[in-house]
Amino acid sequence: MPDIAFAELAGRSTVGSLFRSVARLHADRPAVETAGRALTYGQLDERVTRVVEALRRFEVARGDRVAILSENRPEYLELELACATLGAILACQNWRLAPPELKHCIALVSPTLCVVSERHAELLERAAVGPIPTLRLGAEYEARLAPAPARRPEIAAEPEDGLLILYTSGTTGLPKGAVISHRAELARCLVFFAELGLRPGDTSVAWAPFFHMAATEPALGTLTTGGKVIVVDGFRPDEIAGHVGRERLGHLLLMPGMIEPLIGELRARAIRPVGIRLCGAMADLVPAHQIAEVTTLLGAPYLNSFGSTETGVPPASGNVIPVGEVPARLSKRQNAFCEIRLVDAEDREVPPGTPGELAFRGPTCFSGYWNAPEVNAKEFRGGWFHMGDMFVQNPDGSLDFVDRVKYMIKSGGENVYPAEIERVLLADPRVADAVVVRRPDPRWGEVPIAVVAPKDETLAPADLLARCRAELAGYKQPKEIVFVALADLPRSTTGKIQRHEVEAWLRARSTTRAAP
Repeated sequence: MPDIAFAELAGRSTVGSLFRSVARLHADRPAVETAGRALTYGQLDERVTRVVEALRRFEVARGDRVAILSENRPEYLELELACATLGAILACQNWRLAPPELKHCIALVSPTLCVVSERHAELLERAAVGPIPTLRLGAEYEARLAPAPARRPEIAAEPEDGLLILYTSGTTGLPKGAVISHRAELARCLVFFAELGLRPGDTSVAWAPFFHMAATEPALGTLTTGGKVIVVDGFRPDEIAGHVGRERLGHLLLMPGMIEPLIGELRARAIRPVGIRLCGAMADLVPAHQIAEVTTLLGAPYLNSFGSTETGVPPASGNVIPVGEVPARLSKRQNAFCEIRLVDAEDREVPPGTPGELAFRGPTCFSGYWNAPEVNAKEFRGGWFHMGDMFVQNPDGSLDFVDRVKYMIKSGGENVYPAEIERVLLADPRVADAVVVRRPDPRWGEVPIAVVAPKDETLAPADLLARCRAELAGYKQPKEIVFVALADLPRSTTGKIQRHEVEAWLRARSTTRAAP
């Protein structure tokens, strides 16, 4: 019989330990590059060691949370790797949030330390998060690192320890913190390599915000397998196009709203890619002709993805759209290394051809929402994570997205739940009722539209838009506010506003306005 205790010891690889192993093997290999600055694996390893010591001086220990509010910069990755060494959890804050939202997200995780960049220090101050020790990136950060001894600390983290907290929009009006473990993070990296054609050592361009899984996870996967991460401060099509023409890339992330500007840049400068293995994400929200055009220009297939912060690139990102193809359908393929079931409201499996909610399990799955036991009990019932997305399984085993159990708006790669916006609208005493629905948008895929029943004739749409600007991130703000009579809001027999009927009414209204 094998000795289970020894087997458990041998299986304790973590993000921190794998990074350290790569740094030993490839000390002179480039690890991180940004405008005007580059670090080898040896240099990055030394800085991470010093960051660990600096965090210890703030009494950060295993299991503690460190909140970070910063744009993309190399220090972000240093802090992720330092927390991975200590067994602490980096809670990645969204700098697009309004101060009340940010205050909630930071208070939710009770951090031992807040790390903030100069650019976002004012936002942190306006959020009024209370007496939490703060470390500012830049001169103060470097001063903290300078005296720290460069001796390598022991890896304190275990595979099931939390590594990151990434926030997801809340069905009840406030964001939730999804805890991603070392185990889940490494499994997500392996899925990309095993199934989607990426290779250890590939270069990654991290332009999406590091508070988003679309940037921070590929970056960590790259740094645990010996590749180079090019850090870009946001979506800069000129800079990204330049890297396309100079670097051999693994997966080049593209999101709705960003593809057309990149196409224009590639064409204007006649850039020829050095080599790209894979591009894109969320094909459902991208015009089909754009997919054909950008894959032709990049010489890379487009990822027909369906994943989530909670599950990673699985459960249904197992196929790609070939170069130059205008896709007629966007059926998904289940990923390897995961199990799925399509179930009805009683969690009974539905037959092929019948819509059912997708329930998921596998090593890429997150560890639950931070400090949300009731939500976790509901979402993980029966030992499966219930995603809230309805699919139909086709005779060939492929999957077609039908709708969302939890009504959600997917705008430019960000999830927006109507409850977040409705909470703000209904807080105005002049509003009798309000509902937020989605409207197709040629640039962002979908955008939120608010339909409001006022109970005070002094109320104007501009008043509510100003309120939303003060309390909500920009991407969550309604693109239009439409006033209707309270009696005109369509309701079910239980009194619930029927969103799909509101959507249909808005479509008809738009068609009537456009008619000559």
